[in-house]
Amino acid sequence: MAGTYSQVLIQVVFSVKFRERLLRKDFREHVFKYMAGIINEKGQKTIIVNGVEDHVHCLIGIKPSMAISDLVRDIKNNSSKFINDNGWVKGKFQWQEGYGVFSYSYSELERVYRYIENQEAHHARKTFQKEYLDFLEQFYVDYKPEYVFDLIAGQKQ
Repeated sequence: MAGTYSQVLIQVVFSVKFRERLLRKDFREHVFKYMAGIINEKGQKTIIVNGVEDHVHCLIGIKPSMAISDLVRDIKNNSSKFINDNGWVKGKFQWQEGYGVFSYSYSELERVYRYIENQEAHHARKTFQKEYLDFLEQFYVDYKPEYVFDLIAGQKQ
């Protein structure tokens, strides 16, 4: 075979450090567009980036030559700097350590796109914590509950 051909779709999910509700509506769209630009600049395909006050979902067409960990590191580092440079939050903005990544077949693209597109309506009914743990269960990811979320002292999962 002369070339490399792939169709790899991933959803990356990560939250604001301590799950603080810092991604306000007045600047959130700018951050998501910036993240899409980072993804595209890395030679990957942004399908949709969306989220709510405390977390983000990125649906990405990724090439096999790209390490997911490198891409997520760059998205998080550069978007944190973008938020901080614009002064959109008091203090220093940070993302939580780690992330979730889930793969999909092309036949699921429309459903996953709509799910990410409708995050505000979805989270009117379900917390991010519940959503994320559901992802881990649905994708049969082994995890230790005490290590899933960074918590502020005294905060419960």
